[in-house]
Amino acid sequence: MTAGDSAMRATMARQPADLRRLLADPDPAARAAELLSGRRVLLAGTGTSWHAANHGAWLLRAAGLEAWPLQPFDAAVGGPRPSAGDALVLLSHTGEKRHSADLLARAARDGVPTVAIGGIGTRGTTLETVEVETSSAYTASHLDALLRLAQLAVALGASLGDLDAVPDAVAATLAGPSPVAAAPRRLLEFTGAGPNAWTAAEGALKLRETARIATQGLMVEQLHHGPAVALGPDDALVALDGGGPGASRVAEVADAAEASGATVHRVVARDLGEPLSIFPLTVAVQRIALELAEAADTDPDAFGYDVPGREAIWEPLGF
Repeated sequence: MTAGDSAMRATMARQPADLRRLLADPDPAARAAELLSGRRVLLAGTGTSWHAANHGAWLLRAAGLEAWPLQPFDAAVGGPRPSAGDALVLLSHTGEKRHSADLLARAARDGVPTVAIGGIGTRGTTLETVEVETSSAYTASHLDALLRLAQLAVALGASLGDLDAVPDAVAATLAGPSPVAAAPRRLLEFTGAGPNAWTAAEGALKLRETARIATQGLMVEQLHHGPAVALGPDDALVALDGGGPGASRVAEVADAAEASGATVHRVVARDLGEPLSIFPLTVAVQRIALELAEAADTDPDAFGYDVPGREAIWEPLGF
C-alpha cells in the first residue's frame, strides 16, 4: 500500500455524502425515538462505540432525557444493565462483539425497548448507518452513528442547532489544512471539554490503532489534575475547541502546556455550536490518525495486524 490509497482515506472522503443521505431519511430515527420517550436511556458500546455512547448521552440529555453510558462488558459481568422502565441504545459497527450481542439478547428477553444503531444489514441493527467498512479504523460508521443519535435527540425535542449544516462542516474539515503536521518525539495528547472530551478519547484510540503512536485522550480537567505536568518539549497537545462553557478551560490548559515547552495544536470548530461541534472535530482527529499513519508508513486499515505475528497473538481472544 502506498500513502493515500487506504480504505480509511477513501471512506473518510465520502463522509459528507453519507451524512447527507441520512439527513434525507430522518423517519427511521423518528420512529426509533418513540421507543425512548419517557424512559431512562442506557447507551452501550465498546471501543469507538463507547465514545459514541457517551456522545449520545450528551445529546439525549439535551432533549431532557435521563441518559447514561454503560460498557457491555460491565453489564455482562454483573454491572449495571437495563431494567424495567429503561430503554437501551446499543451501538455497534458490525454487531459481532460478544458482550454487545449478549446485552442485546438480554434486553430482548427482558422486554427492554431497544434501538440498535449499526451498519447496514448487521445482526440486530434496527437503525442503520452505512455499509460495514473494509477498514478496521471505523470512521464513517462512527460519524453516521453520531448523526443517528443527533436525529434521535432532535425527534425527542432537543435544540442542537442546524443538522443540515453538518455535511458542509465535515467537508470543510476534510479539505482544510492538516491539524497536525508531524508526530512528536514522545507523546501526542488530546483534550477537550463537554462532549468533546469523548472526541479527544476517540482521537487517541484512532491514532493508536492506525499509527501506533503513544497517545492519550482526556477531559481537560482530568488532564490538568496530574497528567499535564508531564508535558514538555518532546510532547504535543491537540486542544479541541467546540465552544461551550468549557472552552476557556481548554484554552488555559493549552496555554500552560505551551509554556511548558509542548507543541500545541488548537483545533477550533465553533460555528455549529458545541453539540454539533463533535462532527467536524471528530473528522479532525480522524485526519490526524490517518495522516500520521501515512507518515509512519503503517497500514491504517489493518488494526495493527500488518506487524508480523500480531494477529496470531490477538485474534484468538475473539470479539
